[in-house]
Amino acid sequence: MTPTKDTIHSAVIDALKSTYDPEIPVNIYDLGFIYNIEVSDTLAVKILMTLTAPNCPVADSLPIEVRSKILSIHGVTDADVEITFDPPWSMDKMSDVAKMELDLF
Repeated sequence: MTPTKDTIHSAVIDALKSTYDPEIPVNIYDLGFIYNIEVSDTLAVKILMTLTAPNCPVADSLPIEVRSKILSIHGVTDADVEITFDPPWSMDKMSDVAKMELDLF
């Protein structure tokens, strides 16, 4: 199957849902760490993401892990992961799934 922007986008979400912050037992997608996913016409992926805080212990390693997982997706030509703290992450960015997993309901 020839990859398309839509299939790549879906595969990126799946990859993000398999990536966890080691301090919180919920994937980074459901935690609300992912602010934007862009797939270009050339199937390059750009991720805009955040962390719980600038001094997060995985601030150096998590973006590398995300980039590596994105690059392993069939058809992806490049991956760029940008960290931002604007707007800052807060618990209201979490999905209902994440809130349920953390007993926040």
